[in-house]
Parts: sequence; structure tokens; C-alpha cells
Amino acid sequence: MANMGRPPVPTERKRLLGNPGKRALPKPEEVAALEPATEIPEPPRQLFEYGQQLWDRAFSLGRRWISPQSDLELLLMTCEQVDERVRLRASVWNNNRADERRALRELERQIQTNLSLLGFTPTDRTRLGLAEIKAESLAQELMKQRNT
Repeated sequence: MANMGRPPVPTERKRLLGNPGKRALPKPEEVAALEPATEIPEPPRQLFEYGQQLWDRAFSLGRRWISPQSDLELLLMTCEQVDERVRLRASVWNNNRADERRALRELERQIQTNLSLLGFTPTDRTRLGLAEIKAESLAQELMKQRNT
């Protein structure tokens, strides 16, 4: 497995941290601001039940960072893949064919990659500067249990 190094830090996060690497950043006036979704848009292509559910959840849960201007097509493709996954999974269950099972696993990897690109994993939300997971120390956890 190749060493991929550190993931890139979003420019917004570098600005918040005072640009610790001191690399040149684009001027704020040169950066196009993408607006987050204020409501759930209609998908531009037909989705079936599970793809539509993902579409609605993605815009509900990711409303702070999912942008209809830039993320729409990737999200739509991912929702279509989820619909395809449901059909392929049913076929695998019914037929148990090795080629379909391999296709299902590959499709699942593609969905996982796309969800990651859209910021729907804890690691990717942190990388995008949207969340930070902090583990409680054992002492904090014991104090919390004691107080409840």
C-alpha cells in the first residue's frame, strides 16, 4: 500500500489557523463562495426509493457543506449508485453468482469513495474543517458517570 501522506488541509481551515505553513493562499476576493442548500432541491434525474432517501438525508444532514452549485452531480450519481446497489444486492441474494458479488463489492467501494468526497465520514468532515471528534479522557468519563 502506497504512503499517501497527510490529507490536504482546506484553505478555510488554514485561514482560521493563521496559515501555519506560510504558503501563499488565494486572496479571499478571488475565491468564489459556494452557497449551502437552504432547502432540499429536486433531483435533476429520477431516483428510486433508496436513492431518494439518500438525496434527502444528504441535503438534510450536510446542509452546512453540500452545495447545489458544485456537489449536485456527484451526489446524484451516488444516489443512483445506491439505487443500483439495492437491485444488484437482491440479485446476489437470489442468484449467488460470483461475478455479481464482485460487482456489488466494487459498487460499494465507489459509493463509499463518493460519500467520503462529499464529506460524509468523520475523517472527511474533520479534513473539511466541519467537525472535530474529541475523545473523553477516562477521568471525564468517570466523572460523567458519577454525576448521573
